Amino acid sequence: MTDALGWRRKFGVIAPSTNTIVEPDFYRMTVPGVTAHFGRIHIRDQDMSDDAGMGRLLEQIRAEITGACERVLTCAPDYMVMGMSAETFWGGVEGNRQFVEQIHDITGLRVATGAEACRRALNLFDAKRIGVVTPYQPVGDENVVRFFGELGFQVKNIKGLRCPTAVSIAHVTEDELRAALLEVDGEDIDALIQCGTNLSMVRLADEAERWLGKPVIAINAATWWMALRDNNIPDRVEGAGRLLREY
Repeated sequence: MTDALGWRRKFGVIAPSTNTIVEPDFYRMTVPGVTAHFGRIHIRDQDMSDDAGMGRLLEQIRAEITGACERVLTCAPDYMVMGMSAETFWGGVEGNRQFVEQIHDITGLRVATGAEACRRALNLFDAKRIGVVTPYQPVGDENVVRFFGELGFQVKNIKGLRCPTAVSIAHVTEDELRAALLEVDGEDIDALIQCGTNLSMVRLADEAERWLGKPVIAINAATWWMALRDNNIPDRVEGAGRLLREY
């Protein structure tokens, strides 16, 4: 039997319980016949005001992710999507590979991660020198730089917003994000990347591509794009950047 609404694909999505942005972002980018079904990772301590706090946040994710995956598997999804990004950058390229392997071992399904989606997008745009905006503390930014560096990309500028809690990431305003994009941009920058699935960047990134004249890759848009294309769904989406509009 085919699902009445997810007749093309059902995506199982894993996200922290504190994240209020990625779910509506994915819903606004959906296409007919594709549905997203969320498994929440219980975050009990949302403090990430320093490197130690961010480490504790990731420890909670690692302890809870198996249960979140098992719960979302009960709706029989066809594919997994990671609605969180820090863990997908952690440990560089090998860390992302191990993370994907872990999710596959739990679910038996292929998985889209923000880190891999950004890699594919940068290669598609033939971008080598990048500016990056994150909500992270310095330790998170270090892992982002490591991931892209190991792939041969040069992170020329990075702006970590150092959000104090996991929930407060969603409180960052469009004006603050616009200023951060301008801070990491430059004539020697080929593309801009935004990490952190709880930052609301999809709409702004779509607009910024027009006034900056270069790719601005919002991680939620890139991850959703990867999920659709991995499943041979070619539909284009307006208002979410060039990736989903043109590729």
